[in-house]
Amino acid sequence: MNAPRAALSAVLITRNAENVLEPCLESLAFADEIVIVDSASSDGTAEIAARRGARMVQKEWLGFGRQKQFAVEQARNDWVLCLDADERVSPELAAGIQAALAAPVSPVYRMARRNRFLGRWLAHGEGYPDWSPRLFNRMNARWSDDLVHEKVLFAVTPGTLDGDLMHDSADDLATYLERQNRYTTLAARQAFEQGRSAGVLHLLFSPVVRFIKFYLLRLGFLDGVPGLLHISIGCIASYVKYAKLIELHRAEQQ
Repeated sequence: MNAPRAALSAVLITRNAENVLEPCLESLAFADEIVIVDSASSDGTAEIAARRGARMVQKEWLGFGRQKQFAVEQARNDWVLCLDADERVSPELAAGIQAALAAPVSPVYRMARRNRFLGRWLAHGEGYPDWSPRLFNRMNARWSDDLVHEKVLFAVTPGTLDGDLMHDSADDLATYLERQNRYTTLAARQAFEQGRSAGVLHLLFSPVVRFIKFYLLRLGFLDGVPGLLHISIGCIASYVKYAKLIELHRAEQQ
């Protein structure tokens, strides 16, 4: 007989996610409820959610951090598991989550996130383990207000779960690059509004340090061409973010 565990709400945000949502919701069958905060999807997202028994709430877009926190606040239970629509819980992770909820050692748990890029599940560099705190008691943690690159804020030592959170965006390279362009624009705008600035040193050293860290020290070269491309695009994105931040400051001065 399994030990009783705390009730769990799985929460996620969506917009036109019909191509990736089904496996995500299927992997969350063990949750006591699934809450989806949607931003005016025009595809089959709502139909898939209804078929899987998820509760959908409509909300205009607030930015990634605030949208995810709004989703957390819609849950009926204090323990929440936060996913993106293109992620799914592996069977090993599902078992680890349920075991943790039966005997919690921390109000926050992190999990290894495995990224699939250009048809390959990455095992090194930025692609894995990509530790992510996604299971938490909302009385002890919350999402940041960041427009992009949002994070869970907490002041405790997190527990670590066995099993992987599988992230399969199914993007082709063009779509991935378009998304990175949007993210760098948001990141630059956020840094600008926070009063941060950038200069030549940021442009020169940020990409180089990132490449050394993830491609060499964290063995990204072992993931072949997909690993090289994944890290190279990340380095380019870092450069572009600072370039856009410089542009914003120059526009302000004119």
